[in-house]
Amino acid sequence: MISTTTLADYLVKAGERLPEEAGRVLEALITEGSMNKEDLSLLSRVKRAVLDHVIMQLYALGLVEVSTEGKSKICSLTKLGEEYLALVEERKAG
Repeated sequence: MISTTTLADYLVKAGERLPEEAGRVLEALITEGSMNKEDLSLLSRVKRAVLDHVIMQLYALGLVEVSTEGKSKICSLTKLGEEYLALVEERKAG
């Protein structure tokens, strides 16, 4: 049988499988904006080795984008990432 899942439900379920550090990374990006991995590691209080793993997961879900500026990797929240955070907040409140 084929089950239908809305995108919102899919994102919430996928988000539940992410490590707790992912929430801190997303919050840092929403409050501070785009930044390099070093700054993101410091602001989100996530060790650099763990951050790379978390960023890869968030990138795979389409929640963050990673671009290169010189030798730095710049991480930024995508529109889908912003909508995901709004959805999570909405579900927490209601």
